[in-house]
Amino acid sequence: MTLATASARTLNIGPIALDVPVVLAPMAGITNTAFRRLCREYGAGLYVSEMITSRALVERNETTMRLIRHHESETPRSIQLYGVDPHTISEAVRIIVAEDHADHIDLNFGCPVPKVTRKGGGAALPWKSTLFSQIVTQAVKAAGDVPLTIKMRKGIDPDHLTYLDAGRAAEDAGVSAIALHARTASEFYSGFADWNAIGELKQAVTSVPVLGNGDIWSADDAVRMMQQTDCDGVVVGRGCLGRPWLFGELAAAFGAESHPVDATLGFVADAFRRHAELLVEFFEDEDRGCRDVRKHVAWYFKGYPVGGDIRTGLATASSLAEIDELLGQLDHTAPYPGADAEGQRGRSGRPKRPALPDKWLESRELAASASEMMRGAEIENSGG
Repeated sequence: MTLATASARTLNIGPIALDVPVVLAPMAGITNTAFRRLCREYGAGLYVSEMITSRALVERNETTMRLIRHHESETPRSIQLYGVDPHTISEAVRIIVAEDHADHIDLNFGCPVPKVTRKGGGAALPWKSTLFSQIVTQAVKAAGDVPLTIKMRKGIDPDHLTYLDAGRAAEDAGVSAIALHARTASEFYSGFADWNAIGELKQAVTSVPVLGNGDIWSADDAVRMMQQTDCDGVVVGRGCLGRPWLFGELAAAFGAESHPVDATLGFVADAFRRHAELLVEFFEDEDRGCRDVRKHVAWYFKGYPVGGDIRTGLATASSLAEIDELLGQLDHTAPYPGADAEGQRGRSGRPKRPALPDKWLESRELAASASEMMRGAEIENSGG
């Protein structure tokens, strides 16, 4: 693994001072307490929860209330909220602040999933500029001294870009930082992120940090993004799937103290086992924790000499003892396989026409008839 280095960089998000300018992107079903703790064990930065639906939080849904809990070792604590209604989002923010659930709150305006955008939520919402400003302004006010940030995409498609207008509006509303996933909703996760857009946003927004997101598969990529765009920090999503130690490499690249990583197969096996252990603790259920780690098998062992039988076994194991027996069959001395283990991981897909409410693009203002329809957008989903 090559490892570019940059001069020591820190990042301030409101009163939160980070030793390295690195943020873990929220990923539904991935960035639960277990994965956040694991990433933190390797590196430094801000580790954000998986997306929380504002309405579910206000209604105190049992699953949602569990998801917003942090382990005592997690500091600073960060929660990402999603919603489409200014009042509901501000109420959710008030609950988080009043009950001391987090030290940082992020708002999601980046979800490209059709069942969200067809209701006007996620990456579709900033197109309605007044609604977007109302949501962010009221959320910032409700947050008080707790820093509130936003994460968004470039826009709906190349003909309907919103990131510069939305960035300026969020800056005016008083957010503490703005993160841009440099793709449109129509691109989903396909192709290559447009890092030039991050640089343009950085030039347009001057009073708060601008963070770049998209195609950071290695510490080298993070250094290059910051050099190319002059952004203040990076947000890492799919690049850390099966590689939580990427945060250690990022810390080293930005001048922070970090232990060198020799990613032998034994090292990876230990990381996988630790992840499973933390999931069992999180769910308080060994079977459920071992079932949840199954989705990570292909990511962890990408490029390594792990036979099909062992991969299948790990993807069906229901106990830590089974996992231990399978991992024990591996050649723990097998070296890091290089390029075969690197590059893109996670979903990508193909560009697609965004699913939008009827006549959504005809005006940047929200029609009164659309308000009730948009409530259907407040469902649990992945985004960013």
